[in-house]
Amino acid sequence: MSDRQRAILRAIVEDYAETASPVGSVTLAKLFGVSSATIRSEMSHLEELGYIESPHTSAGRIPTDKGYREYVNAITEVTEQPQARLGDRSMHALNARVKSSGEVADRAIRGAVDSLVELTGNLGLATIGDQLYMNGMSNLFSQPEYLSGRHVQAVAQLLDNIEPWLREVAPNKPLNVFIGSENPIGKSSGATLIISKFRSPYSDTSYIGVLGPTRQDYARVMQLVRHAGATLEDIL
Repeated sequence: MSDRQRAILRAIVEDYAETASPVGSVTLAKLFGVSSATIRSEMSHLEELGYIESPHTSAGRIPTDKGYREYVNAITEVTEQPQARLGDRSMHALNARVKSSGEVADRAIRGAVDSLVELTGNLGLATIGDQLYMNGMSNLFSQPEYLSGRHVQAVAQLLDNIEPWLREVAPNKPLNVFIGSENPIGKSSGATLIISKFRSPYSDTSYIGVLGPTRQDYARVMQLVRHAGATLEDIL
């Protein structure tokens, strides 16, 4: 993939995350200052490589799971840099809510989850001992992807099995991203699980994260989830 194709893929991912509408060549041509024909040629190549696809009869394109993975891999290094998180009001809001719970672990973890729900618009979840705390179900199913019900059953299957799956898979990185078909359960859910492992009084392998559509602001959500895990680990 050329640098321009990589930039076009990034623009498609980010524009689609914001608008929930397939991205057309005219929009991209204005952004990159080239002709629509040039953009269409580049998009055709990206489609041949499996990074984007055309939904139904739309002239626009949306990212595939492979495209999202390419995008996430490219931004992971940036989101892991501490300086990338400085000055973000969302980070400060999360910090304030977690710290207001004092050192009561249960309250701190629930507060962090509730903050993620409010800040990302996704479903938030965390393991607390042998229990799973979830909030924001209405957020998840109000997303455009789930209004038709096409993916709802697969998402429900994923949620029903999330706790045993986490115990079995035991993601071992401070930040783990499972995109769409990468989820061992609910492969057709069209959902992404972004989750962080942290140490708590309950366990050395507690988790906090969000579940949302594959169409989302990955850079921001990944930073927030990683920060939530790090903040809980520091406080608890």
